[in-house]
Amino acid sequence: MIQVLSVTSECVPFVKTGGLADVAGALPTALAQQDVRVRTLLPGYPAVMKSLVKAAPVLRFDTVFGGPARVLEATCGGLDVLVLDAPHLFDRPGNIYLGPNGADWPDNAERFAALSWVAAQIGLQGAQTWRPDVLHCHDWQAGLAPEYLRAAGSALPCVMTVHNIAFQGLTPALNPARLKLDPDRFSADAYEFYGKISALKAGLMAADWLTTVSPSYAAELMTPEFGMGLDGVLRHRANRLRGILNGIDTAVWDPITDPEIKTFKSLRGKAHTKAALRTEFGLPVSAGPLCVVVSRLTEQKGLDLLLGALPNLLNRGGQLIVLGSGDPKLEAGFRAAAKHSQVAVHIGYDEAMSHRLIAGGDAILVPSRFEPCGLTQLYGLRYGTLPLVGLTGGLADTVINASPAALDRGVATGIQFHPVGDTALRTALDHLCDLWSQPDVWRKMVRNAQKQPVGWDRSAAAYAELYREALTS
Repeated sequence: MIQVLSVTSECVPFVKTGGLADVAGALPTALAQQDVRVRTLLPGYPAVMKSLVKAAPVLRFDTVFGGPARVLEATCGGLDVLVLDAPHLFDRPGNIYLGPNGADWPDNAERFAALSWVAAQIGLQGAQTWRPDVLHCHDWQAGLAPEYLRAAGSALPCVMTVHNIAFQGLTPALNPARLKLDPDRFSADAYEFYGKISALKAGLMAADWLTTVSPSYAAELMTPEFGMGLDGVLRHRANRLRGILNGIDTAVWDPITDPEIKTFKSLRGKAHTKAALRTEFGLPVSAGPLCVVVSRLTEQKGLDLLLGALPNLLNRGGQLIVLGSGDPKLEAGFRAAAKHSQVAVHIGYDEAMSHRLIAGGDAILVPSRFEPCGLTQLYGLRYGTLPLVGLTGGLADTVINASPAALDRGVATGIQFHPVGDTALRTALDHLCDLWSQPDVWRKMVRNAQKQPVGWDRSAAAYAELYREALTS
């Protein structure tokens, strides 16, 4: 059995701000079927510490970036976890990345360097009797771990996964040693990035294998348009880069057993769920499709475009419910849109509510400008809530566009639009309403959507094969 240490800044069911947490929480269970055992290293945020049951210390450090720390071992939430208990770094209220003023914590570089450094120590010396065969690092928060290992001369195989290249862990290079980095390795071949330290670039250069969360996103990252300045690094390492599509936890997202969905066992059941959803949000019955958005409210997600195109949907009898938070301007824009009788908005996040929206909606809108993989469109497919998506990244890989050819062959599962802009989105919303007005066509698409494989089986097998290759190459 391959022993893997997964290093992540967030993980369901302990703490979540985005899709990274869903992936980090679901992948270990799927990998267990591939003869891979995963232990997940997490920061000891308050929510994580409160979740621990029968935790035992397996490592102690007199000082880790300004204070004492220890690593606790526990099994909870269905996962084997190692928790970095360092109160001076992680015992803080609210958002795990942001302070009360809404800005990044000023010591985020040190906080996640600590996570990476401790991961490297576990790789070098183990945690009591346990030692990983492979280190799997997720996003910039774990990006320095492979660099620490290489600087120490370790050959422990490392896999680095990019969930979103827009976040790179940049910090001034005034004193690399403050992050326990070897100053002699401050170069283009290691962690230097235009005169700064980049934790993500460190991982991309030092890891043995690189992955990202969909085949299309892997290809996009090697272009200046999507690579966010790291496209040259990824082209340089193209022979070590793989796109492995994310999956979802089909036990948690199951329209038959979902505790939030009492009647969803057929299209008739979905109709009941939609009626309950309209009642919950105070929407009347309408002639058009009920569309939902469950998302961070950012321009990356194309939600400024949706505000501009919304009149097209409403003029066709469509409705919209939005669940999310983010850019204050977009929050204000959707609050203003909710003055319309066919629009409802909930600013914030509510996991149970997200299940009700995705189960009760007719269509889920994901008009992203770029999307590494996306999970909400997968939830939509699972629940027969047809995705309308921008043609980018994982959205391109998971939705079969309702083109004339796909409709003729009876294989369409949603709508894609390109280029991602106002005009194309308006056209796509019109197409959505046209399809809705053809019940037989719509029902066929819903059935197709619910048949799509959206779980982790194939992707877990691909990760397991990559671990084996890393161990033998």
